[in-house]
Amino acid sequence: MPGSAFVSIPNIITLGRIMLVPIIVWAIVSSQMEVAFAVFLIAGISDAVDGFLAKRFNMRSELGALLDPLADKALLVSIYLALGIWGDIPRWVVILVVSRDIMIVTAVIVSWLFDKPVEMKPSKVSKLNTAAQVAYAALVLASLAFGFKPAPYDIILMGFVTVFTLSSVSLYLVEWLRHMSTIEAK
Repeated sequence: MPGSAFVSIPNIITLGRIMLVPIIVWAIVSSQMEVAFAVFLIAGISDAVDGFLAKRFNMRSELGALLDPLADKALLVSIYLALGIWGDIPRWVVILVVSRDIMIVTAVIVSWLFDKPVEMKPSKVSKLNTAAQVAYAALVLASLAFGFKPAPYDIILMGFVTVFTLSSVSLYLVEWLRHMSTIEAK
């Protein structure tokens, strides 16, 4: 990848987004929903900015390719866990979202252990899944911050999160099984 330097503006922005995660979790558990929503917006804007800079100014790097999805997952998983623990979103949704990420990370680790690393490139379904998860989290945080009823949009977005999460993990696991099936027995 071009520009494999560690210290680049997109990488610094991504590291900043990772550092926002504990602030958002603190805000949620402290019932500071306006703060949680505002920091979530800042994190979302920073994600768009670092992606734009990396592509527009050819600042992409291997580190950035690893850090960006890590930052996204750390943010989403933390928000879903915090909102689920406090009962603001159904726990089954939290279990579904978190389990998907655990399964994918486990598959990647197993691939490394068998010296058959799998290339991680997000599918269209995975991108739709992330968009649905972000939209649902944003709606829930906004409704808590500004005191409005999110219905029926919360149910619609929850449906999208469910369908896209199940679809994306199924596609990843099928591809992973196909990739791993080439391992020879000793």
